[in-house]
Amino acid sequence: MFRAMWTSAAGMTAQQQNLDIISNNMANVNTVGYKQLQPVFDDLIYQTVKDPGMQTSQNSQNPIGYQLGLGAYIDGTYGIFTQGNVQQTGNPLDVAIQGNGFFQVAMPDGTIAYTRNGQFQLDANGDLVTADGYLIQPQITVPPNATSVNIGPDGTVAVTIPGQQGVQTVGQLQMANFVNPAGLKRIGNNLFEQTQASGNPIVSNPGTQGLGTLLSGYTEASNVNIVNEMVNLIIAERAYQFNSKGINAAESMLSTAANLYTG
Repeated sequence: MFRAMWTSAAGMTAQQQNLDIISNNMANVNTVGYKQLQPVFDDLIYQTVKDPGMQTSQNSQNPIGYQLGLGAYIDGTYGIFTQGNVQQTGNPLDVAIQGNGFFQVAMPDGTIAYTRNGQFQLDANGDLVTADGYLIQPQITVPPNATSVNIGPDGTVAVTIPGQQGVQTVGQLQMANFVNPAGLKRIGNNLFEQTQASGNPIVSNPGTQGLGTLLSGYTEASNVNIVNEMVNLIIAERAYQFNSKGINAAESMLSTAANLYTG
């Protein structure tokens, strides 16, 4: 009965962590470029009372074993990198990725982070930056007298400058992709960090080496399905309640046994 309590407690802990993950997904339903997180459940170790195939006599074996499980836990989370819907904004500095890949962002410590959020802006120097002011890599600077900016599907950044004929190319956006995007580490602010699990980045121009193309004037919405998350929320809540009932049942049985002993 004590084992039943600990097993049910492990299940309740796992469902509480599951609720944390679901809540984070729901909180980011309107976060541009956000990718849904899913938990990975595993069962805990088993106490083996009888091994399958154990000899029961000289000429016979036990066809089944006898094992007691100790509950479940969340072993990890993995990202779902399916394409989110694209939404028109009309801002030429907003860019949505159609397909695989990440924008490269220079962090203050000199490292490179990666994001699907293409809500770009210009800083005081005319550099293309994220909403947090981090430089997009490779660095692209728009002349202060430019009257328009256009980002092409292949990442070419062109501007119109008064007194000059046609458009002038001022930079080339590049993207990175990974063999295992689910192995990237989330560091907040809609940014990812390379890990050994993700592998090294494959950097190239949009539309090459399996990378997606860019769509200027659009952003990529979160790929969280709010209906599915609501269903997952209900399932997690019911599972938590069922595990709590296991504790109540074990406590009731323990109390009955104690009364018999003292009686």
